[in-house]
Amino acid sequence: MAKQERPALGLHNLPKTHGATSQTKRKGRGPGSGLGKTAGRGHKGQRARKSGNVRPGFEGGQMPLIRRLPKRGFINPFRVRSQVVNVRDLSEFKGDEVTPATLFEAGLVGRPDRPVKILGTGDASRAVVVRDCAVSASAKAKIEQAGGRIES
Repeated sequence: MAKQERPALGLHNLPKTHGATSQTKRKGRGPGSGLGKTAGRGHKGQRARKSGNVRPGFEGGQMPLIRRLPKRGFINPFRVRSQVVNVRDLSEFKGDEVTPATLFEAGLVGRPDRPVKILGTGDASRAVVVRDCAVSASAKAKIEQAGGRIES
């Protein structure tokens, strides 16, 4: 008798592990269910009603804490946060041209489409050409001292 072949294991046919799923709680289905009568909502009160859930921060009509506390300063909604790369990181960087795309390929920044700023922590060990990156004054001095240049 021939052996029955099993289909290859893939994401589409993985079996569920024991305990991965459980039955949904059927509320309000009588006293025998354990969640009958009030269906886990307790007796009366605002949260027992059908529209009883209130928005986050609501304090029952009392002036909410977020409105009682003083506000200070200014938050710029148009702020663009730069990804930071230090000069010491460029010594481990392979290649002579430093751009956001090459830094992304090397794993030094998270996204190639966000602005990059090079800061002056550490020493520049070799000459590199920096393009399309913001550079601090100390980083610029160290890169140029090592024989590199900055092109914007």
